[in-house]
Amino acid sequence: MSKKFNIAVVGLGFGAEFIPLWQKHPHTTCGAICQRNPEKLKEVGDHFGVEKRYTDYAELLKDPEVDAVHINSPIPDHAWMSIAALKAGKHVACTVPMATSVEDCLEIIRLTEETGLTYMMMETVVYAREYLFMKELRDKGDLGKLQFIQASHQQDMDGWPNYWPGLPPMHYATHCVGPVLGLANGDAEYVSCFGSGTIREELIGHYNSPFAVETAHVKVSNSDLSVRIIRSLFDTARQYRESIDVYGSKQSVEWPLIEHEPLVLHTAKKPEPEIPSLIKSPDYASRLPESIAKYTTKGVYDDENAHLSFTQGAGHGGSHPHLAHEFAMALVEGRQPFPNAKQSANWTCTGILAHQSALDDGAIKHLPKETLS
Repeated sequence: MSKKFNIAVVGLGFGAEFIPLWQKHPHTTCGAICQRNPEKLKEVGDHFGVEKRYTDYAELLKDPEVDAVHINSPIPDHAWMSIAALKAGKHVACTVPMATSVEDCLEIIRLTEETGLTYMMMETVVYAREYLFMKELRDKGDLGKLQFIQASHQQDMDGWPNYWPGLPPMHYATHCVGPVLGLANGDAEYVSCFGSGTIREELIGHYNSPFAVETAHVKVSNSDLSVRIIRSLFDTARQYRESIDVYGSKQSVEWPLIEHEPLVLHTAKKPEPEIPSLIKSPDYASRLPESIAKYTTKGVYDDENAHLSFTQGAGHGGSHPHLAHEFAMALVEGRQPFPNAKQSANWTCTGILAHQSALDDGAIKHLPKETLS
C-alpha cells in the first residue's frame, strides 16, 4: 500500500507520546500537530520535526491533507472536538473518555453511521500486556467458563489540571469498564452503583459530587455474567492501580496488590497450597510492526521528560503502540477498530450512568439501546 494516512495529533501533553508512533508506523505519518499554547507547539514540533503546526483546531480541520485526528485534549473537549472532526470528514482517535454526556456519545455514533468514518476511543487498558495475557488465556480456553470479572482504577488526582478537582470517580471509568466488558465479550445492559465516603468540601462544589469511592455492578447483555468496577480519585489512600481480576472455572488471574509485582494465577483442583502461582505477564511487542515495537517498554522521551503515564501507571502496560497499530490497521483494512464507536459509547455511558445511579441510591440505569451491539 502506497498511501499513508496522515494523523494530526491534537493536544501535546499525553498526545506527544504518540507522535513517533504515527511517524514510524508503516501505514501512517504525523503531518500536523495542534496546541493552543504556541510555545508548547513550537517545542514539540521542533523536537519531533513536525512542520505543520496549528493553534486553532478549526483551521486544522480545514486541512485537506489531514486524514484523521488523534484527540488528546482535556476531557471537556473530547466530545465537541470529535463531533467537529467527523463533520469535517476526518477519522477520529480520541483518548478517554469519549464524552461527558450520554447525548454526545449517541451523537458520535450517529455521525459515524451517517458518514462511514472511523471512530476509536483509545482505551489503554484493553491493550495493556496484562489484559492481552488474560484475553489469550480466555481465547485458548484455559480459564474455562468465565464466572466473574472485576476491575479497579484508583489514583490520587490532587494537583492535576483544573478540570480534575472533584470529578465524579465514575466519569472517568473506562479504564475499569473497558477490560471487564472486553473480557466478558459483551456490552453493558444496565448498571447499579453506590457512592462511599466523602471528599473535601472544597472539591465537592466543582461537580456537586461528594463521593470518595464509587463501586458499580454491571449486568452484561446476553450473558449470565455480572462484573464489578471500583473507582477513586481523591482523599483515598492508595498507590496508583489499574487492576483486572478474572475468575474462571478452570483458572483465575488476579492483579497484584502492589505495582510491578507478578500476577497470581490460580488453577482449580490442585492441592490447596499449589493452587496459586506467581506469573509475569508476557510482552506482546511481537504483534507490532518492528518500527514501533520497542515502545511497549520505552517512552518517546528520556526519563527526565517522561509523561505521567510512565511515572504514574507504568506506561499504561505497553499499550500505546498497540493502540496506534489498531487504529492504523482499521483504516488500512476498512474495518471497525476495537473499541469502535458503539463499544466506546457503551463503556463511557456505563460510567456516566453509574454516577447517576450513585446519586439515586443505587437505582438501576439501563444503557441506551444505540450502544448495544
